[in-house]
Amino acid sequence: MRAVIAEDSVLLRVGLVKVLETAGFEVVAEVGDAEALLAAAELHRPDLVVCDVRMPPGFSDEGVRAALVIRSQWPTTAVLLLSQYVEERYAADLLTGDTRGVGYLLKERVADVEEFIDALRRVAGGGTALDPQVVSQLLLRRHSDPLDRLTPRERDVLELMASGRSNAGIAAQLVVSESAVAKHINNILAKLDLPKADADHRRVLAVLRFLGVG
Repeated sequence: MRAVIAEDSVLLRVGLVKVLETAGFEVVAEVGDAEALLAAAELHRPDLVVCDVRMPPGFSDEGVRAALVIRSQWPTTAVLLLSQYVEERYAADLLTGDTRGVGYLLKERVADVEEFIDALRRVAGGGTALDPQVVSQLLLRRHSDPLDRLTPRERDVLELMASGRSNAGIAAQLVVSESAVAKHINNILAKLDLPKADADHRRVLAVLRFLGVG
C-alpha cells in the first residue's frame, strides 16, 4: 500500500513516516502544504493520503479542501485527516457522500501507535475511522439543534422570514391566512428556545438562528 503524508510540522511528519512504514505502508511522498499534496497525489496516485486539516499558507481548511479534491478526482484513494481539535464542519464536509476509505482523528491518537495503525489499515481497506470525540460532537450537534424540531412548513415560514417577508407576504407566498402564519411563527419561536422579548426582537433572533449566526 502506497501512502502520501501531508503535515507542516516536520517533527510530526517524521513520526508519521515511521509509523506508516512500521504498519507496512510505502511512503512515496511527504509534503508540508496542500498544493504539494495535490501534486503528489496526481503524480503517485497513492492508496492512502494522511493529511493535516490546517496547513500553509492560510492554516484554515487547506488540508480538507485538498482531501475533497483528491476524493473527487481519485475516489479509490483513502483519506485520513488529522486535526488538533474537533472541527465539526470539516468532519461533516469529508463525510458528505461516500464514506468508504475515510478517517478523521485527533492528532493525540497518533501517540497510541497500535490504535493509530489499526485506524490506518481500516481506512486504507475501505473502512471508516472516526475519533470518538468527533462522533460525540456530531451527534450532540445533531440532536441538540433546535432547527431540527421544526416542521417542513415551519421551515418554509422561517426561510421567508429570513428573506425579509412580512406576515402578509408570507401568507401570500404560501397561500395561507395571516393567522396561520402567525401561529407558525409562534411555534417557531417556541421551538427555537428564544428568550422572552418583544415579538420583533424574537423574530430577528429566529432569522439569525436560521442563518447560523450567533
